[in-house]
Amino acid sequence: MIAFAGTAQAASPLVYLRDIDPSIRQDMRYAGSDNFTGKPLPGYAAGECMLRRPVALALKAVQGELAARALSLKVYDCYRPTRAVAAMARWSRGAGGPDTSRFFPAAERSQLFALGYISGYSAHSRGVAVDLTLVPRDAKPAAQAARSGPCTAPQAQRAPDDSLDMGTGFDCFDTKSYTRNASIAPAQAANRRLLLEAMRKHGFTNYKREWWHFSFNSADDGEAYDLPIKPR
Repeated sequence: MIAFAGTAQAASPLVYLRDIDPSIRQDMRYAGSDNFTGKPLPGYAAGECMLRRPVALALKAVQGELAARALSLKVYDCYRPTRAVAAMARWSRGAGGPDTSRFFPAAERSQLFALGYISGYSAHSRGVAVDLTLVPRDAKPAAQAARSGPCTAPQAQRAPDDSLDMGTGFDCFDTKSYTRNASIAPAQAANRRLLLEAMRKHGFTNYKREWWHFSFNSADDGEAYDLPIKPR
């Protein structure tokens, strides 16, 4: 069952992550233009992370343990309205718009849906999936660059990000983003393992083709939502 946009936000089980743990960094890419479509996605009226409460509480537990390492989680995407999922699919079948090929340097835009990088359904719409990375707790937010290299390039050539070097940028549609890809540097692989182990310890499951994507399956009741993300 999908709850459509006219449904009251209070009727959903979604909570603002900022109300559960304000120390978790938020860099909500689909609320702005720094994403593979090159523009904000429908339904993102605010750059706020929303999740089902058990998922947010589990992230809070991860964050608490990372403090001992002087690290913090940073979320790129959380709950995603179904209208945004549909917009991604339409974009992959379309043409024109900003040049965002840095997110898919080895593929064509028209191939992304068939290759499985974009889907017509998403656990994000059920509030149980999160895209994230690790950042030093004292890191300053990186300013968006007018131009940057492909997401598979060395970190200094990619779009600026304050995260640990994970071998690729976020939303990099390339086999190099596979969590256990063997071509990345040992230090990059170690950073991925650190994130993976911290998340697994608190009930999250990684999607093997995206080092940044984790689901909290125990909170998944199969209900997707199309509620817009409003200012907190």
